[in-house]
Amino acid sequence: MNIIDVIEKEQMKKATPHFSVGDQVDVSVKIVEGDKERIQIFGGVVIAKNGGGFKETFVVRRIVQGEGVERVFPIHSPKIADIKVIKSGRVRRAKLYYMRKRTSKGTRLQEKYETPSPKSVPAKSDQSQSSSK
Repeated sequence: MNIIDVIEKEQMKKATPHFSVGDQVDVSVKIVEGDKERIQIFGGVVIAKNGGGFKETFVVRRIVQGEGVERVFPIHSPKIADIKVIKSGRVRRAKLYYMRKRTSKGTRLQEKYETPSPKSVPAKSDQSQSSSK
């Protein structure tokens, strides 16, 4: 194993939240101001995910006072305190760069609803079939 791989493996976070392109997320970022440290939340829609392993990044886009703001975050950065998924969006693209041209209602995505897996459905009893005859 390469020494670079060993160092990267040490720096990787143990557990990262599962999210995908189109999800609305709140990213808690550690900000250092002088000798104080605080957490600032950057919320928006994930429009792209790039790379893999230690070098994996994602791009979050939001609208602030009518201007689009995008930020690229490395997933395994120590400055990322937490990533919370607010909503899951249903998209058909791997990259949502077309969102840059959209404004107001055009930026909305359909919400993806998780349906629970169907458990064993009880079969109809023979009595209901014989009584209907």
